[in-house]
Amino acid sequence: MTSKNAAIPAVVARAAEAETASDPSSVMTLLADSDTTGGLMTAYRSTFAAGAPGAPAHFHTRASELFYVIDGSLQVLVGEEITVLNAGDFLLVPPHTPHAFAAAPGCTADVLFTFTPGMARFDYLRLLGRVMRGEASPQEIKDSSERFDNHYVDSPAWREALAVGR
Repeated sequence: MTSKNAAIPAVVARAAEAETASDPSSVMTLLADSDTTGGLMTAYRSTFAAGAPGAPAHFHTRASELFYVIDGSLQVLVGEEITVLNAGDFLLVPPHTPHAFAAAPGCTADVLFTFTPGMARFDYLRLLGRVMRGEASPQEIKDSSERFDNHYVDSPAWREALAVGR
């Protein structure tokens, strides 16, 4: 497909043809990375099993992260506030804002994640899957924080929410 701006082509990602990265509790369907969107955005879809851990508290310095819950419920931390997003809910987390997410207690979740501007994040998602499957070291995640703009922080509120809800 072409767009009015020929420098950035329209992007179509077919579910049946999309690469997936999985770990024991989730499947990530890789839709569009910055190399295919001219740097405009990165998008992927994650389906979380009940009790799936999601992502620990972290922030991004160069991108906003958007969440759209397609189905189920997602427990999220934004700053130090914990809330639950349900099917149809949307969340925008601006740069430098600590956040975390997991399937809400007792629930599954199906979520579309979008980062804008885009950056090459698919390699991070592949690495994350390998770490969760025990095929790579968690140190590799720490070592990649600048490359993937994923900076982990401690959040007592998130640790408490996970302890209470699980």
